[in-house]
Amino acid sequence: MTIRTGPTNPITVSLIRDLKKLATKENVNIWKDIARFLGKSSRQRPSVNLAKLDKFYDGKLELIVPGKVLGDGVVTKPVKVAAFSVSSSAEDKLKSAKGSFTTIQELMKKNPKGKNLRIIV
Repeated sequence: MTIRTGPTNPITVSLIRDLKKLATKENVNIWKDIARFLGKSSRQRPSVNLAKLDKFYDGKLELIVPGKVLGDGVVTKPVKVAAFSVSSSAEDKLKSAKGSFTTIQELMKKNPKGKNLRIIV
């Protein structure tokens, strides 16, 4: 039987640790949820297409993808998304639609209270 080790990338491990610390400090459960998703193996992390982001974006909430954003689909709104990683085609489409992409680390600094966020998996 194999032993589950979790992520071994030091950057990912550091991000998970920082998310858990922020969740405890600010008493915000959304950061714990994101840390739980990132603690999974890379095969189990969500990968979300732009079409799904466009569908769930309402203009008020910033979307968080605890995985990778892929470039399949069309973006019709200026979507604001934070993700662990993004494909180059998805980043190009977001820029052309006047949307914005930030990393989870930047979002933690900008919005430590976790207000107006929605996790998309």
